[in-house]
Amino acid sequence: MTNPVTADRRHFEDLQLGEVIELGQTKVSKQMILEFAREFDPLPFHLDEKAAKASLLGGLASSGWQTGALSLRMLVDNFLGKIASAGGLGFTDLKWKTPVMVDDTIGGLATISELRRSKTHPHWGIVGIDFDIRNQKNQQVMTLRLANLVDVRERAA
Repeated sequence: MTNPVTADRRHFEDLQLGEVIELGQTKVSKQMILEFAREFDPLPFHLDEKAAKASLLGGLASSGWQTGALSLRMLVDNFLGKIASAGGLGFTDLKWKTPVMVDDTIGGLATISELRRSKTHPHWGIVGIDFDIRNQKNQQVMTLRLANLVDVRERAA
């Protein structure tokens, strides 16, 4: 039986291996970087312009965790919010490739790289999603693989 909360959303059976999700774009402002850093990642190169300029990064840079959070938000807005998602199972292969600096615009693609039924709970499907996040210069800033649990419409299948 389909969950009435997610009945109108795409289910595991509706997803296609290789499906590409356009994530849209987000401009990362100085204020966004400072607010996130103050609360979650208070390192000098995220908080202090002078220290950031003297650092390996050469300027005020977004936390990698902020890049991940912004990317997940774009995924929810453009994909996860439209499917019968039951939540994340974790991620692997996280790589921060290029720092996200003040006024960079990030966006990219997410690709369904794996679709499988849970062996222990066959009423759930597991979806692997590969992120390719880039800045306005088309430089790759982050990659990762996310695993997400999705409701199966036909539980007997």
